[in-house]
Amino acid sequence: MTCAQLPLQPSCRPRRGTPALPLLGAVLLASVLGGCAVGPDYEAPVLMMPATWGASSTVVATDGKDAAAAKPPQLGRWWERLNDKALNRLVEEAVAGNLDVATAKARVRQARATYRQAVGGLFPTATGSGSYTRGQDGSNVSSSGDVTVSGPYDSYQFGLNASWELDLFGANRRAAEAAKYGLDASEESLRNTLLTLVGDVATYYAEARGYQARIDLAQRTATSQRETAVLTRTKLQAGSASAVDVANAEGQAASTEANIPALRSSYQQAVNRLSILLGAPPSTLNAYMRKSAPIPVPRLPIPKGVPANVLVSRPDVRMAERQLAQYTAQVGEAQAALYPDVSLAGNIDTSGTKFGDLGKSSSISWSFGPSVTVPIFNAGQLQAAVEYAQAQRDQYFLAYRSAVLTALEDVENAMVALQQGRIQSRSLAASASSYRQAASLSRSLYQAGATSFLEVLDAERSLYTAEDSYLESRVSIATQYVNLNKALGGGWDGAVDSRTPEITDDMGPRFVKADWAKHFMKLN
Repeated sequence: MTCAQLPLQPSCRPRRGTPALPLLGAVLLASVLGGCAVGPDYEAPVLMMPATWGASSTVVATDGKDAAAAKPPQLGRWWERLNDKALNRLVEEAVAGNLDVATAKARVRQARATYRQAVGGLFPTATGSGSYTRGQDGSNVSSSGDVTVSGPYDSYQFGLNASWELDLFGANRRAAEAAKYGLDASEESLRNTLLTLVGDVATYYAEARGYQARIDLAQRTATSQRETAVLTRTKLQAGSASAVDVANAEGQAASTEANIPALRSSYQQAVNRLSILLGAPPSTLNAYMRKSAPIPVPRLPIPKGVPANVLVSRPDVRMAERQLAQYTAQVGEAQAALYPDVSLAGNIDTSGTKFGDLGKSSSISWSFGPSVTVPIFNAGQLQAAVEYAQAQRDQYFLAYRSAVLTALEDVENAMVALQQGRIQSRSLAASASSYRQAASLSRSLYQAGATSFLEVLDAERSLYTAEDSYLESRVSIATQYVNLNKALGGGWDGAVDSRTPEITDDMGPRFVKADWAKHFMKLN
């Protein structure tokens, strides 16, 4: 039986004024009330969720009845849909070497140990003791001057003490329950760290490839503009161009070249950040990323499921729910402290002058019996502890609701951003194509003397701006794709070893690759 909440059920309510129970009565009481635990039993809260994504959504409950048929989207290894083997390898390396992931693993091990400690409190404990003493009583001198000397003696002693807290009102069981929920929360925190890590690796990788493409574009454009400046100077020497045209042509080429250092700086920062995400020094990936590769192109569309799926797919939401469960159990733990604590304790001690006499010709004493601790007066401290635990539970309930709302917002924002980003990219591609034709025609007309150099200048400037914006939009689509998968709860779904410690007492820190640059050069 389980006592759901205060006030206690009649079978679980302690009687006032009952005299001290004999041993048999305590055992019988333990057998009757062994399953009784005060405090609220945790039940997952029911929240109202939209039935579909978007402005036309209706609202349904989260009890599973309305959304049972809607399966979560398949998000496993979503980064592989970007079709980039280099990115796939970086994700695997990051999962293995990232320091935030290693820290989250340590927290899982810590929570696992805490849970084992809490479970251990449900069982009896026993301790043993032993001692050996060798001594001499000394000598006595009588009034007549006779000296009596007592010979040396040996003394052996062995004792065994055992105790068991009966946990009549479930304080220890609620503590173990809270520790189990805490372990669940730490595991979800690890999954959330992996989700963030994979998303960050994909984002910085796409940005790095985008900067490479933009650097290449700026270099090609500057080269073309330098050729135009040479042509203009030639026309100046022939008398068909002005010095103003030459200055404008050279100024535009220099302006385009001035963009390259800033782009290279941003590229290096993205590569450095990728290296740090892998748990390596900042310059580790320089050689690995030096060879340019296309900006990743996602495979669209993405199945998005229904909003209720975020409750089971988002690790941060699941972590918040497990934390609510943990602090609900702690309310019961605090309430159990208001009631008597009954324990059984016993000990046996034996002593003798020879080690072999401990079991036969020895002095043996023993004791066994129950003990009861009853809170009588504590100036409201225990009740205050209950109210404190209840307030903590309220905070985590609100945190859970906030996590759900944030998850819904993340998905909605990511969907809108990806949708509008694709529209923008198509428009920028058309713009770049039109400006490319305009630049080619204006250059041909200028060479034929049918147009002014200002039209060539304007066409080349507009073409560079349009092509650079188009590359930025492609990077934006890739990062928005990453954000949508993260918002839906897509993360690392492979095996993660959370049991191996980073430091072992006999060998020190676990082996770490020293030559990262050589390691990644092998990947080319």
